[in-house]
Amino acid sequence: MVVTPQPEATECGIEVLRAGGNAVDAAIAAAFVQGVVDPLMCGIAGFGSMAVWRAADGAHEYVDFHAPAPAAATPDMWEDLIEGEARDGFGFTLRGRVNDIGYLSVCVPASLRAYATAHDRHGRLPWADLLIHAIRWARGGWTVRPHVHGWWSMPAEMGRVANYERIAWSAPGRALYCREDGSPKQVGDRVENPELAETLETIAGEGADSFYTGSIASTIAADMAARGGLVTARDLAEYRAAIRSPLETVYRGRRVTSNQPPGGGLMLLEMLNILERFDLPALGHNSAEYLRVVAEAMKQATIDKDRHIGDPDFVDVPVQTLLSKDYARDVAGRIQRGEMADVPRFSAAGPSRDTTQVCVTDADGNCVSMTHSLGMPSGVVTPGLGFMYNGCMGVFDPRPGHAGSIAPGKARFSSVCPSIVFRDGRPELVIGAPGATQIAMGVLQAILNVLDFGASMSDAVAWPRFSATSNLIDVTNRIPQFVTRDLERQGYGIVRSPQSYGIAWVHGIRLTGHGPEGGADPATDGMALSC
Repeated sequence: MVVTPQPEATECGIEVLRAGGNAVDAAIAAAFVQGVVDPLMCGIAGFGSMAVWRAADGAHEYVDFHAPAPAAATPDMWEDLIEGEARDGFGFTLRGRVNDIGYLSVCVPASLRAYATAHDRHGRLPWADLLIHAIRWARGGWTVRPHVHGWWSMPAEMGRVANYERIAWSAPGRALYCREDGSPKQVGDRVENPELAETLETIAGEGADSFYTGSIASTIAADMAARGGLVTARDLAEYRAAIRSPLETVYRGRRVTSNQPPGGGLMLLEMLNILERFDLPALGHNSAEYLRVVAEAMKQATIDKDRHIGDPDFVDVPVQTLLSKDYARDVAGRIQRGEMADVPRFSAAGPSRDTTQVCVTDADGNCVSMTHSLGMPSGVVTPGLGFMYNGCMGVFDPRPGHAGSIAPGKARFSSVCPSIVFRDGRPELVIGAPGATQIAMGVLQAILNVLDFGASMSDAVAWPRFSATSNLIDVTNRIPQFVTRDLERQGYGIVRSPQSYGIAWVHGIRLTGHGPEGGADPATDGMALSC
């Protein structure tokens, strides 16, 4: 089974499985397609994390590819430009928006190197075969879908640059994604990208090295140098993806695994440990008390993330403390006593989602969950190459001395947490989500929906969600107002979205004795297919 937010990517994954590829082959091929047909969500110049479980011997690892700051970055480079912090904790607003859009916002591209690393370690099909579908979509063109158009047209939120500004920032971006009047292309409009097709053909023929040390690298470095970017040829040449063991905890008798910092897995597992202390079904799904308890667990995990979680090569992350059942018991006790955690923020203003997801299981039982992204897309498209770069500098803390502060070679925290839940030693859930700072919150609720409330995979990703990454609780519009009025009487601030769906876009596969169940978040254009 393959589940993604884009029909084209899901179809590609199935075709790769039918051609004899394994779950890793299908995930990589689907990721290449996603970079073509959802070009602000992800791409070869992005970042992410991939969970791989091998059925033959139970080997389980993460290919982590968090884009590092260029070597020219310094901790105090933007300290005097700070205007505020987004309410959801996803980035800072700086004068001139230098961290949010344009060449200075770009970190070292990581995704392509990770795809190649995963293929070298686990792939079955030839490398070039994994790019065929993406090249076809780039050259032949694809149709703008509702979810793509909705994302491109989103106005500014929480001080961040509007997405329609991102697609129009560079001349190549405007040519690709805008109409003649400069407005974003509409649903049903066609996008053809022959320059990206040529870039992908070079990568198919010459491998990922063409991007990091070859002809594409030379083009990237020259463009960055000419336009004031920080990324250099040396940054590209030295980048490597990391192979890490999973973090894990036990929840209701299941083994739950997720990624290491600077990914969001530690947040997810901490919240599960806290919530294991509560009889959640007795509270009632999405009742006022359920929202209060889960929101307080979310707030505590957010506080701990802001204080402690960063790149472990630069920050001493207290993983064992935050994962301990004793710590979870203490936090649960405060929640049971009705205490409200306080999440400090510089400023306030809705959620950001600019990432995508691939979940795959194959006939041999291998499983992959990969979340990959551009962060807040930089808007930068190098002439002749056809892809947009990540904007990962925008989420670093411009204040020196913090867990998320800027440093050369350092990766910033990301909430991406592709995860696998095991029952009796075998995968039961393969799950992940786009959704920026809301990712762990969305994945958490989908896991609870299955494990505590017996939901099917499709129901688990569709039931209404909420989030608390500040002192306010964000709710989607299907959370009843009589529930939120009860919370308001208790002193909670509520921010109600006009959208019926949201708080990350969760996708997953539930493995049952009758076969796989797929769930594609109905807020996206995605789907689940099996073969």
